[in-house]
Amino acid sequence: MTDITGGCLCGAIRYRLGAPPAVTAICHCTHCARQGGSLFSMICGVPADQFEITKGEMTTYVDTADSGNKVERKFCNKCGSPIISDVKAMPGMVFVKAGTLDDWRQFKPTVEIYRSRTAEWFPAFEGVPTFQEGS
Repeated sequence: MTDITGGCLCGAIRYRLGAPPAVTAICHCTHCARQGGSLFSMICGVPADQFEITKGEMTTYVDTADSGNKVERKFCNKCGSPIISDVKAMPGMVFVKAGTLDDWRQFKPTVEIYRSRTAEWFPAFEGVPTFQEGS
């Protein structure tokens, strides 16, 4: 398999995934929306040992999820692009912001979470399992 690559807006951060995502989620939680500056975030869960920074160094903001668990949100300190979320309640996995992948179009959502927090006019993803709150 060809490695999956990505990076930040300015190019200071580059990374590769050694395996395809185990899950691709649409997350409507307030924290993902605010971090990404959008209505939701599409994230790709991969085993942490399959995520490798090949260029640059990320900055970390430690967030507290609704559950009280810590989430390390890692981003480029030059352009501000969010790159990954390291959810401490899910050790061994990292969640890559799909918009930072070089070819994000190849991935489709496999689950939708925090649906209860989205705008009522936002359409549901047909055929995708949906959870009103977290997973």
